[in-house]
Amino acid sequence: MAGTKQNYQSDVIIIGGGLAGIVTAFELLDHKKKVIIFERDEEKNFGGLAKESFGGVMMVDTPLQRRLGIRDNPDLALSDWFNFARFGKDDVWPRKWAETYVSKSLEMIYEWLVQRSVKFLPVVNWPERGLFVPGNSVPRWHIAWGTGYGIIESLLGHLDQHPGRKNLRVCFNHQVSRIIHTNGSVTGCEGVLGNGETFSASADALVAASGGICGGDLSRVRKHWYKDWGDPPDVLLNGSHRFADGMIHDLIEEAGGNLTHLDKHWHYAAGIHHPKPDRKKHGLSLVPPRSALWVNALGERIGPVPLVGYTDTRYLVEQICKQPGKYSWQILNQKIALKELAVSGSDYMTAFRYKKKLRLILDVLFGNKELVNRLINESGDVVTAHSVPELVQKMNETDNEYQVDAKLLESEIRAYDDRIDRGPRYFNDDQLRRIANFRTYRGDRIRTCKFQKINDPKAMSLIAIREFILSRKSLGGAQTDLECRVLNKKGEPIPGLYAVGETAGFGGGGIHGLGSLEGTFLGSCVLTGRMAGMSVVGGQ
Repeated sequence: MAGTKQNYQSDVIIIGGGLAGIVTAFELLDHKKKVIIFERDEEKNFGGLAKESFGGVMMVDTPLQRRLGIRDNPDLALSDWFNFARFGKDDVWPRKWAETYVSKSLEMIYEWLVQRSVKFLPVVNWPERGLFVPGNSVPRWHIAWGTGYGIIESLLGHLDQHPGRKNLRVCFNHQVSRIIHTNGSVTGCEGVLGNGETFSASADALVAASGGICGGDLSRVRKHWYKDWGDPPDVLLNGSHRFADGMIHDLIEEAGGNLTHLDKHWHYAAGIHHPKPDRKKHGLSLVPPRSALWVNALGERIGPVPLVGYTDTRYLVEQICKQPGKYSWQILNQKIALKELAVSGSDYMTAFRYKKKLRLILDVLFGNKELVNRLINESGDVVTAHSVPELVQKMNETDNEYQVDAKLLESEIRAYDDRIDRGPRYFNDDQLRRIANFRTYRGDRIRTCKFQKINDPKAMSLIAIREFILSRKSLGGAQTDLECRVLNKKGEPIPGLYAVGETAGFGGGGIHGLGSLEGTFLGSCVLTGRMAGMSVVGGQ
């Protein structure tokens, strides 16, 4: 590259400073390798999207599960995984990666994180239970104390104290723009610094850990939209990283790598516009309240199977994409919001992020007033009122493609509330039956209302949340074998080129198939990062 100002040399180059890149660096430093991480972002964002996440990790048969009397095992977890993945006959490597995940999550993920001071809440959570087939048959979602922010901070603290820290160089504001080949092998890269200067780097191996395609350029999400869902929504929010734009995917493809399953994405159904956006179409992903009534843009309850959070996120997204305008509303009240509303991110879950035990206990006992008030005061997608007609008026005053029908919404709320009044022995509503089931597990009982009516004078005010599809994760990516070596279209490894984390579809170019059991994203970043480090060392 003409005009190169900076030249680097190392044993291994890692492109991307997210969780997968950091874990890969750990593994390589453990084996006394010299490592360079080229990170496109600023130093304050070291850790990538994981740092913004809620910090839930799916793991199998852990000490925390055993302590709670949860009987889990890899065979059960793999059966659940296959139910959601719905792998095709050609998904050989994704299947192998799924098998590896469930069989090695205790050793490769849980124990490794705990050894680096990551702590998990004592109660294991239970999302993605499934609707028509089992999802997680038992609770497996381990929430890190401190959220994803805490995971990254713990790892970076240990990284700074690593005996081989002198062998690691982290270069921020470095954007890789070319992968270099020499005699058929990948031997380095070239790129540009934030100040416009150029750089080049040489190494024995290169590990791509740059994230996916679901954030930096939403046109890619639209281009690779899952065809069975029809056209993508007019309003699509960005819940991913601003640099998850697929540039490194392009370079991998230019290097001969095989990209697979790019139309498989993990979107969330309950996205709202971020009150303080730092990227185009920036969104927040809400953890949808299970006791809220989920209606479409006209005010009609979505069904015939009612939408309920914590069941099957992919199904929620699919059903909303069939509705007018491809957006939705959740109707609830103050009592439900205080008990059940949460945000899938570290910045809004302050008691978790800043490890305030007393604050967390008070939030569980009396409701998260800080969060609810913050969303009401800051978000244009949240409206409140003291009657249904007033609520509909405010809903229709927001900038919408469709208007909510006041009589229709009022009848939907009345019908739901009347079912609750008739009592549990007469529940013939699937949402109420599921709530009854949720409340049998103590981890959910403390965060789920006991059959709370919507239009309840004792639970005012009424709340309506306008929700959009929020783009989060790429489930496809560079196809890799179990050594994280990038494969070409013939299924052969490209010498010197590896991929981890979301860049590799979290393993094999699509470890999740069509759908995730939740918490497998952070877990896969740890797993693939460790496997890649071992592979690079073993292959040299």
